[in-house]
Amino acid sequence: MRDKLAFFGKHPLTVRGMRLFYIVCMVYILVFWRAFWTPDLLFIMFFFLFLLYGQGRQFFVNFGPFVAALLAYDSLRGVVPFLSKHVHFTEMIDFDKWLFGGHLPTVVLQQWWYSGHAVWYDFFFYLLYMCHFVAPMIAAVLIWKYRPQHYLRYGLAFLILSYGGFLTYIAFPAAPPWMASEMHLIPTIHKISSDVWWALGVHNFPTIYQYLSPNLTAAVPSLHSAYPLMIVLFVNRAFGWKWALALAWYPIAIWIGIVYMGEHYVFDAMVGVAYVFIAYWLTALIANRYGHHGRRLHTRIANKYGAKPLSG
Repeated sequence: MRDKLAFFGKHPLTVRGMRLFYIVCMVYILVFWRAFWTPDLLFIMFFFLFLLYGQGRQFFVNFGPFVAALLAYDSLRGVVPFLSKHVHFTEMIDFDKWLFGGHLPTVVLQQWWYSGHAVWYDFFFYLLYMCHFVAPMIAAVLIWKYRPQHYLRYGLAFLILSYGGFLTYIAFPAAPPWMASEMHLIPTIHKISSDVWWALGVHNFPTIYQYLSPNLTAAVPSLHSAYPLMIVLFVNRAFGWKWALALAWYPIAIWIGIVYMGEHYVFDAMVGVAYVFIAYWLTALIANRYGHHGRRLHTRIANKYGAKPLSG
């Protein structure tokens, strides 16, 4: 059942005009509005978009639980410092030095590239870094719209990945390179993200996220390195290897950027990549064994709330 658009007016030209105007505003905000994009904010923006297309109820039923689970995950991250007080500093340093012949990649990259002020590639790496929630949300919308049979598996994979990271943060709270530098455990590095943040004038919208306590020792695994790779794996699954190959630059650029900016060690990124393949495998295992139960449950919920069940 399609949502009623009486609230927006019944004339087709009026509806089309509102759709076009909203899409233009949404693209402008996503591209030019200098803010940190959070799942709850993105959910609201996409909800009103699909409401204009008569699919608001469908979007709410399919994305509401996914976004709520991500918000719950991020709210739980703030309690990690209270559960585990021992922060690990040296293990990641020792691994990176072992892997790179006694050199720390973050230090080397900053010696090569950092010019003392924000330059174009600093903005490039940081804007990709800020797409941490935007990219998975856009990928989820595209999969839901064009390959809906893969959507439930996609959402499950991201939740397994995120909560697997959360459990690791409790067991192994780890400091990022910039924090180790402040503790004088490694040579001085610059927190480049701060330069870009101030240069862009980035700010936060008043969303739920401003009330969530950040976890500064959530470095291992690096979910910033994990999410882009998970997107590529599902793009390959849903749309084919050509689209995945065209998108392969994204996780590679993220891996380089998080190390260069001092946000993560190579070790953090490698663990994040390992978690992606574990989550992807677990998702396939769960889908093969219990997928029919999940689809049946989703169908019951969709029918209860007047939404169309996912195909496949």
